[in-house]
Order: sequence, then C-alpha cells, then structure tokens
Amino acid sequence: MTKRPSALVACEFSGRVRDALTRAGFYAVSCDLLPSETEGKHIQGDVRELLDLGWDLMVAHPPYADLAVAGARHFAAKVADGRQGRALGFVRTLLDAPIRFKALEAPRSVISSRIRKPDQIVQPWMFGHGERREIHLWLHNLPLLQPTRLVEGRARPSYSATGPEPWKNRSRTYPGLAHAMADQWGGYVLAQLTGPTPPPTLEA
Repeated sequence: MTKRPSALVACEFSGRVRDALTRAGFYAVSCDLLPSETEGKHIQGDVRELLDLGWDLMVAHPPYADLAVAGARHFAAKVADGRQGRALGFVRTLLDAPIRFKALEAPRSVISSRIRKPDQIVQPWMFGHGERREIHLWLHNLPLLQPTRLVEGRARPSYSATGPEPWKNRSRTYPGLAHAMADQWGGYVLAQLTGPTPPPTLEA
C-alpha cells in the first residue's frame, strides 16, 4: 500500500490550510498553542516538538507580532527585552526543520533583513480577495505560487470592527490562498513523491 503523504501546518488555529491539504490528499495536521476553530486533526501545543516526525511537507505561519514592520515603533523595546530575538530564533527553527518541502508565510517583517529575503511576495487580490496586503513566502524545494483569480478592490484590509480579538482575523490565511497552497504546492509534492510510473519490463 502506498504511504499517504503527510503535511504539518505549523502555527495554525483556523484549519484553513490543513483542511485544504486534506482535500488534496494529504494526512494533514495543524499545530498551535490555541485550539483549532474547525474540526480536523489538530495538536494543541509547541510545534517544535513535532518537527522531526518525518513530515513530507510543512507550511508554517509563525507569530509575527514582534517581527512585522507595521509595529516598527516598538522594535527598540522588543529588541531590548529579547522578544524579537526569540521570535527570530523560532523562525530559524522552522526554516531549518528536517522536512523536505517547506514554506513559511509572514507579512512584511524583519525576517527579510535579519535572516534572508523572501522567495516570493504575493497579494490577496491574486487569489480572489479584493484586498492589498503583502504576504511574504520563504520556500524550500517548492515552486512559486501562481495567481489563481485576479480581482479588483485592492483596498487595505480593515480590522477595526472585528470584535475583541482582531489579531485572529489578521492571522487567518485567506481561503483563496489556502486553496492555492494546497493545489499547487500539494500537487507538486505529490508528484515528486510518487514520481513517474516506470515502463513495464519485457521479459525475453
């Protein structure tokens, strides 16, 4: 029996990427310090304890409160008390995880200057959402994402009236982007793992 490919979705509580990868044919597991908002395979805890379990693919969404340039006015304090250094160390741990196919997603942040520049920058409006927001991607053994549905709008997302925890809405992956990740990266990984079917051997 062929082993079902596995995927770890690091730092995800929404389940959007996990569920999209599950539909694409993966045994997909999300992990976060928070419980999952939707049904599905989810581990509540420290994702660092799962990185060496033999996953085929990882899509990571590390916390960016101490890294995003949108909060640059607080950087001095975050550097002084070690918060930014710890956040960057966590990102390095994810990027160095012993997983063959990896992607890390974050907004515009100091990851670009302190670790390395992203391999790709995409926008929600490339995947069916009429909003403008830089989404930076660091890739390992994965292709660049191709836009799936260009739409108008291009407005900055507003989280001013989203309830008591607007940071959760900022953290959720756009559904169109989640589907693109599963279809394109998931399809690529499946093709790489299965490989071409060898021709039959003809006996003399």
